Amino acid sequence: MGARSEIDRTPAQFVAAVEQVRRAVLRPEVVVDEVPAPQRIAPHAFAVSGDVLVGDDELATGRFILLHDPAGNDAWGGTFRCVTFARADIEADMAADPMLPSVGWSWLTEALDAHGGEYAAPSGSVTVIRSEGFGEMEADGSDAQIEVRASWTPLDVPPSDKGSHAAAWSNLLCAIAGLPPLASGVIPLQRRRGVR
Repeated sequence: MGARSEIDRTPAQFVAAVEQVRRAVLRPEVVVDEVPAPQRIAPHAFAVSGDVLVGDDELATGRFILLHDPAGNDAWGGTFRCVTFARADIEADMAADPMLPSVGWSWLTEALDAHGGEYAAPSGSVTVIRSEGFGEMEADGSDAQIEVRASWTPLDVPPSDKGSHAAAWSNLLCAIAGLPPLASGVIPLQRRRGVR
């Protein structure tokens, strides 16, 4: 009875939004798992993790979280909020480019625009990390990564499909992995691993 009463308290609007995210058409290189969502940020949350896989190579990894507060949240400017994280290894010379953080942010906004994900109040950071091994770690050489952390409020502009925001996130993952955009007219196949 406890599980049933918990389901009954889940707002229909959130249940529909989760189904939209589950049905989102993602890039074919992105393999997703449903993962436990953070519990203290909002009354309702749903999360997936994703990896960009090409052959046996994992090129990028990330997470997409859909938050919902039926009472609304002044900081969000709405009742839903999307939160994302994406990280990939990059070449050390690419990490030295001072424009890379701006380009990384544009990968997110361009992906949202391309998928028709109407949004407001975008917020986030792009971090570029470069490390060099010394002493006994000198043989490890240099290493570099880009990391995008962002959140935005999906607008309830008809047709309001939260899946378009998850699809945009999958494009962001592929962009930071260095993959080219899909050619026009290509329909990606779904690759989901299941619940972890």
